[in-house]
Amino acid sequence: MNKSTLNQSIHASIPPDRSAVLTEQRNPRSMSLHQMSAAECVALIAREDRAVFEAMERAGPAITRFIEAVEPRFVAGGRLVYFGAGTSGRLGVLDASETPPTFQVPPDRVIGIIAGGDEALRKSSEEMEDNPRGAVEALTALRLTARDAVLGIAAGGTTPYVIGGLEFVKSGATGSNADASAGPITGLLTCSPMSRPSGADHLIVLETGAEVLTGSTRMKAGTATKLALNTISTTLMVRSGRVYENLMVDVRASNEKLKDRAARIVSTLTRLSREESLRLLGSGDGTVKVAVLMKRLGVSAGKAGEMLEAAKGRLGVVLGE
Repeated sequence: MNKSTLNQSIHASIPPDRSAVLTEQRNPRSMSLHQMSAAECVALIAREDRAVFEAMERAGPAITRFIEAVEPRFVAGGRLVYFGAGTSGRLGVLDASETPPTFQVPPDRVIGIIAGGDEALRKSSEEMEDNPRGAVEALTALRLTARDAVLGIAAGGTTPYVIGGLEFVKSGATGSNADASAGPITGLLTCSPMSRPSGADHLIVLETGAEVLTGSTRMKAGTATKLALNTISTTLMVRSGRVYENLMVDVRASNEKLKDRAARIVSTLTRLSREESLRLLGSGDGTVKVAVLMKRLGVSAGKAGEMLEAAKGRLGVVLGE
């Protein structure tokens, strides 16, 4: 190997310098972390975690803009797709997997994609995040349309898997849409200040600062990311009629705990006893909204279902609110 080839090889193997990324910088308040007692570690981490809530408050307007852009598309039947690598990807999959039992939304309406596939949920596959084309196959398989929204998640904002995936979506090459302008809404959720990348219509920055353990974005950045995803998905479910008052009226009573919760919701909204509510749920095929309407409007389960379908599932509309 000649000197020129050797230099090219060495240069190609040098990773990008990410020292300017906020989540990679050292925290001056944890410089003596290795010398701290258990109590001191706990106290320091608790103090640092306060930055998470401050970051969420500052990012409120950006989160709101993203939700408002996604809402009409989601209500019209579109999907919300999260994708990321490592902790970011796991949090997206977690939030997506919790929407069906909580809101009885079909599992293909909120989707989580992680670099490395489902195996990466339990076993780290960090090398997968370096491929800017790594998400292309999964995104293509979804046949994305203009009703969909795609949110890339990257704590440092530089993950090639995420940035490349967003650029691919905006290129209009993900499915039936040849026109990128008619494609899905895209967004990037990150914890480090940056300029909005070309592939993202929306940029959400959760500026949580340097981690207690330098670069460990499973800590403050991960916590803030989970809060943001919870906020996005829950607000979309509220706005699409899957909540009444502050009650989980679309809960899927799939185990004993959820059956108990469903009965208590019916009891709250009808003033029936717990036992009566359980019986009514049984008559209404275990559906909270149907059970409530059967009691409050004196209709059959079939009629209640028809009324809900006409009102696009909005219990308050059927009740005349």
